[in-house]
Amino acid sequence: MTKVLAYIPARSGSQGVPHKNIKDFRGLPLMAHTILAAKKAQIFSEILVSTDSPEYAKIAKSYGANAPFLRSKEASSHTAPTISGLLETLQNYKDLKMSFDHVMVLQPTSPLRDAQDIKGAYALFEQEGYLPLASVHLVREHPLFMRTLHNHRLKSLLNIPSSVRRQDLPAYYKINGAIYIHPCATLNQDTSFNDAPVGYEIALDHALDIDCLKDFDA
Repeated sequence: MTKVLAYIPARSGSQGVPHKNIKDFRGLPLMAHTILAAKKAQIFSEILVSTDSPEYAKIAKSYGANAPFLRSKEASSHTAPTISGLLETLQNYKDLKMSFDHVMVLQPTSPLRDAQDIKGAYALFEQEGYLPLASVHLVREHPLFMRTLHNHRLKSLLNIPSSVRRQDLPAYYKINGAIYIHPCATLNQDTSFNDAPVGYEIALDHALDIDCLKDFDA
């Protein structure tokens, strides 16, 4: 039987909004929305919250997740990439004689990604032969009209004439961080989840990324 780990990274040291991952959002601690969506999807062998905080671990368990390990100081710094904490977690499981075939990274700052998004993304992951996958959404602001600005000079991002009609432009999608899926066997310290070759589209209103205090009013 294929074993899939839901990995929810929730360190306590948010720099922008203190204790962002447990701050109230629509009546629940922020990370609880992701835990409950993962539970409802019913595709995981284990739902784990990776944290450096005993308080966060207690809250995670109260909503049905597991939090058997506390992150090391190295994996908890604001400069540590997600992959560092994940590899540490997989090693902790390995020490307990447990392993997983695939991991789905579900960031708690994407509280509106729901169980159907999770199930749909995993179904596509299977369909595409277990290639790494990232969730995306259609962008409203087309990059044709975006520029870099240096010394008051504008430079286009795309090699497309600005005279092209909007309806003739290709669609562009943004990786939103709500869902990443990757085979465990090919993970390493150089893994970048944003380099996934497969994209699963979710609705724009499910792609909310909580980054600042104002986002909690969404």
